[in-house]
This record gives sequence, C-alpha cells and structure tokens, in this order.
Amino acid sequence: MYNFCTLFDSNYFSRGLTLYRSLENVCKNSFHLYIFAFDEIALNVLKQLQLKHATIISLQEFEDEELLKVKPTRNRAEYCWTATSSTILYVIENYSVEMCTYLDADMFFYSSPKPLFDEMGEKSILITEHRYSPRYNKEAKTGIYCVQFVSFKNDERGLTALKWWRDRCIEWCYARFEDGKFGDQKYLDDWTTRFEGVHVLQHLGGGVAAWNVQQYEFFKKENALYLREKLTGSEFSVVFYHYHYLRFFTDGLVELGRRVLTENVLENLYAPYIQTLVNVQKEIEKIDNSFDANGAAENNFSWKKLILYIYRKAFGIYNIYPLEKFFPSKL
Repeated sequence: MYNFCTLFDSNYFSRGLTLYRSLENVCKNSFHLYIFAFDEIALNVLKQLQLKHATIISLQEFEDEELLKVKPTRNRAEYCWTATSSTILYVIENYSVEMCTYLDADMFFYSSPKPLFDEMGEKSILITEHRYSPRYNKEAKTGIYCVQFVSFKNDERGLTALKWWRDRCIEWCYARFEDGKFGDQKYLDDWTTRFEGVHVLQHLGGGVAAWNVQQYEFFKKENALYLREKLTGSEFSVVFYHYHYLRFFTDGLVELGRRVLTENVLENLYAPYIQTLVNVQKEIEKIDNSFDANGAAENNFSWKKLILYIYRKAFGIYNIYPLEKFFPSKL
C-alpha cells in the first residue's frame, strides 16, 4: 500500500482531483491519498465526492499552535510550503503508516510509482532532483532538489530528518532567496550528508517537468508513455510529470510557463492533461458552481506584462494558447 499526502485549496481543485484520479488509474487499490483541504470550499466539495482511496483532512484538524503562529507572516503559497513537512508528519503520527510520500497537487501519474520505491530500497528518505536543463539551471537559488515527490519512512532516520525540516520551515519559509534558503526547498540541499538513509532518485521518469523536459523526446509504446534521453538514448517509462506554472485565464487562454516546450511535449503531455482539467472542472461545477476549479484569473493588461510577452514571443517561449488548441474538437 502506497501512502501519499497532498494539499490544495479551491483554486487548485481540478489539479488535486486529477492527481487523485491518475493515482487511481496507475495504482488501482494499492494506494491511499491523504488530502489536506486548505479552504472550506475544497473541504466541502471533497467530502461530497466520497473518494474511495482518500482521507480528507481539514485545516481545523491539521493546524497546530506553531503553524497558526506563523500563518499571518506568510502569503498563501509560502504557507503551503511551510505546511508541507507538517502534512507528512501529521499522516505518520495520526495514521501510523510505515511511509508517507508528499505529492504536489499539480502532478499527474502516467505509470505506477513502484519502480521509484523499489529503487529507494531500505533507505528511509527519498528525494528528487530538479535535473534542470542547462539553460534553466537555478539550483543555486531554488535548490538541487524539488519538493514534489519526497518520501519518509516511519523510522528513526526518516523522522529525524522530517522533524528537522518541519522546524526549519516554521522558522523561515518565504518565496525569496535569503542566506542560502529558498522556501522549503533549499533545506534539502545537504541532506545526503546531513542525514543517514537518504536516497536520490535516479529513474528519469520520476520528476519530469518544464524545467528539464528539453532533454527528452516522448513516445507511446504499448499504450504507455516513455521518454528517451537525447544525450544518451536511454529510455524510461514516464512515472509522473509536474505541471508547474500552468495557468488558466478567464478569457479562454492558458499559459504553460516560461520555458521552451516542443510540439512533441505539447501533444504527449500538455494536451491530455489540459483536457482532463477542463473536464474535471465541468464535473465539479455540477456539485458546486460558485468557484472556478481551475483557478482561472483575469488576464489584466499591464505594460510590464506586454513587454514580457513580446520578449518571450521573440525567443520562442510565449507558451500562451487558446484552450481550443488542446482539444481535437470544439469545446
């Protein structure tokens, strides 16, 4: 049984539910997802969905004195980062699981995570590198490792690292680089020497994202998605993709971030995912139509934004499309 946890609010609802559905598809009955609902809307809708392989946890249940003390000092994203380590610890302490893996809500699983956990073996902690493409390397600022898929076993080595991480995030967790820190992420940089029992994932199919996707070509084989590393020709099944920075706008546009994405990537990864998000949004509207489950924002005009878009267009990284681009037929 794989035990996962994630957190999201109503603005990220379609992503969180899509993450759950992808796990349901690749793990069948061998997983459980502990979902921390970060606002009342998300909590109420999640309860109505009655997800078979999920436990829904409210902020009222989850937040302790230390989290509540720092909450007013963090913006929404920073507080989510602050809380990440606490969600893992909460699951381990309250549900007595042997291991818990935190997942970012904007991830999608294409195949079973079994190879990742098999690779982890007897180690107590599993972390994943950003594996930045050279042109996008931001390790010095944002960290070597990405807090997207991080596992801790319920043992002395795992809990020692997890509690240390939680304490550091309570002390400082902001969306800026300062004194060698950035959010909850830079804290992981020295874990292979600071703590015992740490394994760094080697499987290239775990941790694919916009910041490293330029290194791969994607193809289907036997109805499964694979990647081929351009440099070595090595092939791996795609386990999960992290759809960081994907944004919907109320005028029917969708933005995919600031990095080069080929048509191969758009066709094999982004189109199916965006289609799923839109369909999930429609499903949620039947339960509660008072909010946008895709978190669509107004595409307000500003000169700064115009200049940025011109720059990005000139360098082939515009990545703003009408939704219709990702649908084989009209919406």
